[in-house]
Order: sequence, then C-alpha cells, then structure tokens
Amino acid sequence: MAATYIQLNLSIQPAEAGREVVLAVLSELGFESFVETEKGLEAYIQESDWNPDQLDALYPLSEHGFDIVWSLQAIPPENWNAVWESDFQPIVIENQCAVRAHFHDPIDVPYELVITPKMSFGTGHHQTTYMMLNYLLQHPPQDHSLLDMGCGTGVLAILAEKLGANSIHAIDVEPWCYQNTVENIATNACQNITAAEGDRNQIPKKEFNTIMANINMNVLLLDIPLYAEQLHPEGSLFLSGFFTQDIPAIESKANQVGLQLVDYQTKDNWVAAHFKR
Repeated sequence: MAATYIQLNLSIQPAEAGREVVLAVLSELGFESFVETEKGLEAYIQESDWNPDQLDALYPLSEHGFDIVWSLQAIPPENWNAVWESDFQPIVIENQCAVRAHFHDPIDVPYELVITPKMSFGTGHHQTTYMMLNYLLQHPPQDHSLLDMGCGTGVLAILAEKLGANSIHAIDVEPWCYQNTVENIATNACQNITAAEGDRNQIPKKEFNTIMANINMNVLLLDIPLYAEQLHPEGSLFLSGFFTQDIPAIESKANQVGLQLVDYQTKDNWVAAHFKR
C-alpha cells in the first residue's frame, strides 16, 4: 500500500544561505526529497517516519542568524502525482541526456529518458541523481553488468541500458519505487533491466563492472564492504546520498575494503564519489 507523505513548507531567511543548512539537518532526520522555492524549501517525509519533535533540531539555527517559519500538510498517496506534476520540469544534463515526464514534449538529445516519478525519488532534479546521471555519461557502461541500489524511479538503470549496459539489476527497499521502476522500464522499452524490491539481500551473487548506490550515508557505510566483494577488479563504484562533511567517513570505509577515491562531484553540498581498486 502506498504511503502518505508529510510536506514541510519552510520559509527561510536568508533563503540562499539557509537552504543548504536546513536541507542538511532535515536529511539527517529522514526527509527523502526536497524542492527549492523562492522563500525556502519544501521537504517530504513518510508519515510513518514523521515525529513533530524532529523539528526541534531546527531551533538552534536561530542562534546562527537564520529565521525559519514552517507549516505542515499531509499528502495522501492519490495526490502525490499532482504535487510532482505541478512542479516537474524537464532537465537536460550536459546537452546529452534529458529527463522528462510523459506529459512533456520530446527533447532532441542523444539520450532521452521518460520518467514519471509518482511516489518515487529520482527524476534527476535532486542533486545526487543529477550527479550520478552525469557520472554515467562520463563513464558509459558499455557491455557492463551494472547494479543500481536505491533505484527510486529506475532512472540510472534506464540511462545505463541506453548507454550500452547489458545486464542491469535495479533494487529499492520501497514497494512503490519497485513498482514505479517496473513502469518506467516498460515506458522506455528497456530489455536488460531486472527490478527487485528489497535491500542488500536482493543483490544477486555475481560480479558487477559498475555499481551505483544513491542511498543515505548509514546504509552506504553498512553496504560498502558488500559492494567491494562483488565489484569487478577493474570495476567502478559510484556512491551518493551524503554531504561534503561525510567524505572522510565514506572514504575511510572504502579504503578498509581496498577501494580508493578516484574523484568526486559536489552540488549544493551533496556529493557523488567514484571509487576503484
């Protein structure tokens, strides 16, 4: 059964400097997705994960010069599409890849992805998804086996197939993400993607040339050793879902299992990082 979400509307002053700080705090509290507004942010969290006391974490920010006013509303599952469609505009990455919904006009780029998000995270608008799509464009997985953990809408897996990956496994713990991935696979006429609902236990016992995991930091720290075990000796591991201040912890865990940081990208304090042996 699809979940009800809580939408937190925040007016932040000063908005530009405050967005980054507030977003970092809310991400640690379990908020899953964010939309920048003229006055601040909209943030979304599942009702089952919501506790009003969580917002106590925002009060100390007033001592650092931020003025924050918020309001709340519940978003029933049947209204989620309308919320996204009202704000969802196509994006284009490096003039190579476009992400649009079915209700948008086609976009003339080499790789066009038709993604209808529904309840799922991953349209390319969030900084982490954008950077991971960019990494795929920079490192095309031609003839690769690829694992997409925390697949959301399946957007990374779909681009991977369009770039030539021949065996792709897309996994997400949330049932609506799995269902949405299946729908988007069909919309994009993909043939090489196997979708699964679940956690690390759903990863098939095989070697992957490319592993992509866009999850939260705690899950990444837990799962990096498993990714290392199943990564081809010359393969690449791409991680995102954490902040610049978390780079040392992520790099340290990767180093413990024989992986070295090649490079990383940042966007609004979010990070996507590339590791190899």
